Amino acid sequence: MRCHTKNFISRLQKQKEDALEYVIEHYSGFVHAIAYKVLSSISKDAIDDCVNDVFLAVWQNAKQFKGEPEDFKKWMGMLTKYKAIDLFRKLEKQQAREQGDEELTQKPGQRDVQEELVNKEQRNDLLLAISQLESIDRDIFMMKYYLQLSNIEIAEALHLSKAAVENRLYRGKKKLATKIQLKEALT
Repeated sequence: MRCHTKNFISRLQKQKEDALEYVIEHYSGFVHAIAYKVLSSISKDAIDDCVNDVFLAVWQNAKQFKGEPEDFKKWMGMLTKYKAIDLFRKLEKQQAREQGDEELTQKPGQRDVQEELVNKEQRNDLLLAISQLESIDRDIFMMKYYLQLSNIEIAEALHLSKAAVENRLYRGKKKLATKIQLKEALT
């Protein structure tokens, strides 16, 4: 008997290989798309592993499926989604563990501590200099570099033209550079 749209579920539940071939042929793109959406940031191998795990789970758990052929696609979609999320979490933990191991093998040097202190001091100097700008310029800097808004979004929020925002950013940077250079010259 040949597998088709009407009988593939019952044949799959009876562990007929042609039913699994039918499912792979008709649903592999769907399963791959869901796995890709969840796992694309990890690796292509993870996506392939997930797709294989889904079809293995379909084969092993076909008897648990109760429903119509229209519901089968939803069932496979949910199965894929949960398998992909589980794999994502597992690989993310593994990567975090590996990075943690690398950090343990690295010894923090005195130079690293000094660089961190210098960076912290420079940040504080910059924040102090920004706090001394006019309030509109301070708002523009915070929106641009802290909230990461575009110049157009800043212009709309503050009811200014885009050119005015760009000019204020340019002039503000010059003021900040001057203040920081003066402070460095004095120390």
